[in-house]
Amino acid sequence: MTYEDVIEFCEEQDVRFIRLSYFDIYGIQKNVSVLPTELKRAFTEGISFDASAIDGFLDEVHSDLFLYPDPNTMSILPWRSMDGSVIRMYCDIKYPDGTPFERDVRYILKKAVNKAKEMGISVNFGSEFEFYLFKQDENGENTYIPLDQAGYMDIAPLDKGENVRREICLTLSEMGIDPEVSHHEMGHGQNEIDFRYSSALQAADNAATFKWVVQAIANMQGLVADFSPKPINDQPGNGMHINMSVENHEELMMPFMAGILNRIEEMTLFLNPTENSYDRLGEDKAPKYVSWGYNNRSTLIRIPAGNKRLELRSPDCLANTFLAYTLLIYAGLDGIEKHMTCMEPTSLNLFKETGEFDVLPQSLKEAKKLAKNSDFVKKYVPENILKAYL
Repeated sequence: MTYEDVIEFCEEQDVRFIRLSYFDIYGIQKNVSVLPTELKRAFTEGISFDASAIDGFLDEVHSDLFLYPDPNTMSILPWRSMDGSVIRMYCDIKYPDGTPFERDVRYILKKAVNKAKEMGISVNFGSEFEFYLFKQDENGENTYIPLDQAGYMDIAPLDKGENVRREICLTLSEMGIDPEVSHHEMGHGQNEIDFRYSSALQAADNAATFKWVVQAIANMQGLVADFSPKPINDQPGNGMHINMSVENHEELMMPFMAGILNRIEEMTLFLNPTENSYDRLGEDKAPKYVSWGYNNRSTLIRIPAGNKRLELRSPDCLANTFLAYTLLIYAGLDGIEKHMTCMEPTSLNLFKETGEFDVLPQSLKEAKKLAKNSDFVKKYVPENILKAYL
């Protein structure tokens, strides 16, 4: 899609408002809104914003950055169509001279994708997101009281989140994103929605859209959608399982996985970025050991039955998906380039038994130390971003 296509669409669909969205270094979505009259300028000249107001971007002395909409990310917002349509596009961030801003996480991921392309490789991603639905108090704040007491794949009336999940899935479908599966998860009030495979950048964009839609629809229903890794101590945590495949190169999956296993401890800070992340790991089907196995949900990486994909089970939903996918791609490519081999698969239940496996970082402090001392992380994560995470 070209910017001329977007302008034509706006005219035909009575678009009244355009949200130009971008991401900070933590993957949190920001936006500025413009009227259709400003759309051509946005595409050709960019829309400026104060980068000194965004943590990890620029200081007050050099504060101007520009947003350039990516026309391929245009999506209509179904719940904002009563007074004329509203569309949203994700943006590339550039300096005043037009060069890419090196701390734009979409740009960082694009570089990883291009590196893979130079090697004749395309890595596809499909993520599974878990979240809790909690009741709001009279001020709209989180009570941490689950919407229901249902369990894994229960149905109504036990499952009171069914209608919310359906509304989320239908809204995403209208926005051009097709969920694959949705169901109630193990925890009280816990839900899961999974997505079909897509390219790395599209998958990361879709992940951001998904979290935004979930939180918006939950709020409309008088609920709070909570993606935090461990919102309730005695209930399962929220994971973001990341599925990966090397398109048309099944023979590269093992060295790709070996590369990830080799670097996983160093990159854990960017997969599990909060103190709360480490309350989840090691229990309720969240892995603790650097391991892999066939059909084994106690390992770090699972190869599902009948599938030609890897499922990385440690990340949580507070990870910056753009940086997570970036590091996973580079680690996998490193494994391919160096012809790495994997350790033997395990059939042990690692929640009940132990073997001779390395252990994932057990605290945020430990994860920060490993990232700080990692030449791999320092090579691919810009210095200012790494400094902010540390």
